[in-house]
Amino acid sequence: MTVVLETRHLSRSFNAIRAVDDVSFSLHKGELLALIGPNGAGKSTCFNMLMGQLKPTSGAVFLNGENLVGQSPRAIWRKGVGRTFQITGTYQSMTVAEHVQMALISHHRRIFSIPPYAHGLYRDEALGFLDLVGMRDQADRPCAVLAYGDLKRLELAIALSHDPTLLLMDEPTAGMAPRERTALMQLTADIVRDRGISVLFTEHDMDVVFAHAHRIMVLNRGRLIADGSVEEIRNNPQVQEVYLGGGTLFKPEAGASRARTFRCEQFLRQGACAWRSQLYG
Repeated sequence: MTVVLETRHLSRSFNAIRAVDDVSFSLHKGELLALIGPNGAGKSTCFNMLMGQLKPTSGAVFLNGENLVGQSPRAIWRKGVGRTFQITGTYQSMTVAEHVQMALISHHRRIFSIPPYAHGLYRDEALGFLDLVGMRDQADRPCAVLAYGDLKRLELAIALSHDPTLLLMDEPTAGMAPRERTALMQLTADIVRDRGISVLFTEHDMDVVFAHAHRIMVLNRGRLIADGSVEEIRNNPQVQEVYLGGGTLFKPEAGASRARTFRCEQFLRQGACAWRSQLYG
């Protein structure tokens, strides 16, 4: 099978904290790959390195054989990588269609050459993407009145607007009702099947993961501890230990005090809050 995305010994440290530690994996064309793990395992940090928001401390990221390390998020997006985020970021006064149109205007490199009125540019193409995610009937509604599940579907339409070969979805169903979660991931699985897109997604809802993922990787304390099929992951004793409470975020070194471990956990929480503030204001 064709390898679309590959990481080799990917690592990222924040001072003494090793958030991602020697992670190597590959994603094939048309594969729906889940990256799961407890909070603080390093999933979002890994995603931020794949998309260029963070530079790895060491290691490499390859897209179709090209090393992406050191390239900007915009350059990586231009190479065919789409991304959705845990927290949706839309403009409340803009309509659903206008959001997708702006992504298309950027894709066609017309940001600096658009006429005074851009509302007619690529509208039919935008409506096509909205139809793909079941949002065409809400094309002219402002985002301020949309339900959260609809905002998630809109974000998916925006991510698909430049016809990516790889889609990164960071907790795509976070904050959604159970029925909405199932519907969104079924939609994603249909897009993977119909368009041959490769998808890497993180998720905490194990029902969603087990129902839709072709393969699952498990991250804990920054390291990959398992990689396999749904049944292999479901029956893996080490994975069960992590998810049933036997695994902890940090493991004290021999002779380390409990206070030192607490300080490490506190440092990571503060760092995560600071990074989120940088991303979302």
